[in-house]
Amino acid sequence: MAEKALKQPEVFIWTGTDKRGVRVKGQTRGSNPTIIKADLRKQGITPLKIKKQSSLFSQQKKKRITAKDIAVFFRQLATMMSAGVPLVQSFEIIGRGHDNVSMRNLLLKIKSEVESGTSLSETLAKHPVHFDELVVNLVNAGEQAGVLEALLDKIATYKEKTEYLKAKIKKALFYPAAVIVVAIIVTAILLIFVVPQFEQLFTSFGADLPAFTRLVVNLSEFMQDWWWLVFGIAIGAVVGVLQAKKRSRKFSRNLDRIVLRLPIVGTIMHKASVARYARTLSTMFAAGVPLVEALESVAGATGNVVYSDAVLMIRDSVATGQQLQFAMSQTGLFPNMVEQMVAIGEESGALDTMLSKVADFYEQEVDDAVDALSSLLEPLIMSILGVLIGGLVVAMYLPIFKLGAAI
Repeated sequence: MAEKALKQPEVFIWTGTDKRGVRVKGQTRGSNPTIIKADLRKQGITPLKIKKQSSLFSQQKKKRITAKDIAVFFRQLATMMSAGVPLVQSFEIIGRGHDNVSMRNLLLKIKSEVESGTSLSETLAKHPVHFDELVVNLVNAGEQAGVLEALLDKIATYKEKTEYLKAKIKKALFYPAAVIVVAIIVTAILLIFVVPQFEQLFTSFGADLPAFTRLVVNLSEFMQDWWWLVFGIAIGAVVGVLQAKKRSRKFSRNLDRIVLRLPIVGTIMHKASVARYARTLSTMFAAGVPLVEALESVAGATGNVVYSDAVLMIRDSVATGQQLQFAMSQTGLFPNMVEQMVAIGEESGALDTMLSKVADFYEQEVDDAVDALSSLLEPLIMSILGVLIGGLVVAMYLPIFKLGAAI
């Protein structure tokens, strides 16, 4: 019986006529054709044909659930509840209206569990891949205090700010990475396919090649023979680093420490981690979560293992009775301005407000730094590409210039 209750509605494609006799068509989710027919008649539509959508077509629309999907969901849920729509009905409306089949199934499953009497926080905790411990704790705090609607709005704001920050950082890193990959591919194509054509031409001359041209020709011969090894090592190195970062906390810590020391990029990552720390702690503290418990969840939200370890140290210090500002200063990672804002917040009893202001400031700092980096990288990358591709072209034409001079 329980399995039947949890069974998800299927998609039916229908055609019919409206009150004016005009032929209409569409698709509706439901348990069976009889229910679909009754629903269509209520809307003034006379059904002519109803058939279940093929599983192959449904599977094509099934997509992975992203963090952006979760952020949008919390904003929709907060908006509906503030408008007075009951929780279960809100899940029903949001779930059935979602384009992503995976997200739709997840929301309808949560709706069924909540409808059966399980609390929302307990239900979300069953899906840790999509709802982390921080969100579960906030929802639980809202349920316990009877202010779930207000907490959902805070979660929505937190998720939106976090996703915006992630997008800015990805933008800072993606552009140069994409250009470098394209440059490597273009260079490889030139070395493997274009340079050999020039080499045959040079051989027919029977003259000695300039040193620069000989270097490029030798590099081309190496790439022709060992291109698979070069690309294999490059792909293996990338996959190896990603796997090591995922499996080894020590490796991840060392890698994050190196990233933080990089010029320009390291500064952006520092500011982003501070912004995440302040935004997360502000949201949890405002929700009434005890400081020590809040710091436990904040550690996993900083996006950097170095900062995560520092937050855990702060938690241990605060648990022994130290002030938050003093515990933060001992890590050596937080700017003096942040420490002073936290101290003022502790003294005035408005810690969440001060942390929110810190988060706003550093999110804007990251925004400005990313825009400045993009402006700086564009001419720099074009110069590098010009030297790289131009160097190969010059190397190929040097023997022709030399031959022309000899004639």
